[in-house]
Amino acid sequence: MPQQDQRVALVTGATSGIGLAVARLLANRGHQVFLGARNAENVASTVKQLREEGLDVDGVAVDVRSNDAVTAFVQGAVDRFGTVDILVNNAGRSGGGVTADIEDELWHDVIDTNLNSVFRLTREVLNTGGLRAKNWGRVINIASTAGKQGVVLGAPYSASKHGVVGFTKALGNELAPTGITVNAVCPGYVETPMAQRVRAGYAAVHDTTEEAILEKFQAKIPLGRYSTPEEVAGLVGYLVSDTAASITAQALNVCGGLGNF
Repeated sequence: MPQQDQRVALVTGATSGIGLAVARLLANRGHQVFLGARNAENVASTVKQLREEGLDVDGVAVDVRSNDAVTAFVQGAVDRFGTVDILVNNAGRSGGGVTADIEDELWHDVIDTNLNSVFRLTREVLNTGGLRAKNWGRVINIASTAGKQGVVLGAPYSASKHGVVGFTKALGNELAPTGITVNAVCPGYVETPMAQRVRAGYAAVHDTTEEAILEKFQAKIPLGRYSTPEEVAGLVGYLVSDTAASITAQALNVCGGLGNF
């Protein structure tokens, strides 16, 4: 088994927001991080940026909706750093609207990007990534508080994240005897590029400003503010530590008190 300060971590959706914060935190803790996202230029610039910070990272573009792309991505990580110890399934997209008006294409793409990809990556890491042969491992799925409660005008997103939570609990119990833990981190409102797109979408639906939507969302949060990507990454950092070995099959919120469930 690698030393605790030198494990191989795979992070998807790692060029902005929560994924970037997770990749940076894990690399700062001495792990070798192989990161992916859909846009090759963004991956290259993120790798360059993190290397300039003195971090041991690499990565390639990956479309998590494609089995072939996921296989190549995980194989690339193994070729570069060795077998995988930590998987952070962070890639995802927003999506919703008036449910009666949602097109098949939107529904299926949200489910494929947010839910099917978690199964796809996890299966590949267990096999090609070599994780199933180990007696230590961590799978962290970035879900959402929307995976525990329904979100108005967000049925596809909420359904996909409920699926992620269910998959996490099932696999966590399945792998519990192996020393591999599986947990979901459930952010509430987090200030990321995706959050800005969501606010723009709600503003358009309600014919109001993004600032008004922001105020409305902040009013719902007991802490009165959005969480930061670094705060979400902090929980990921704890869950991948040896101290968190007895935490598995859980869905833990980072939400400023928005969801006390």
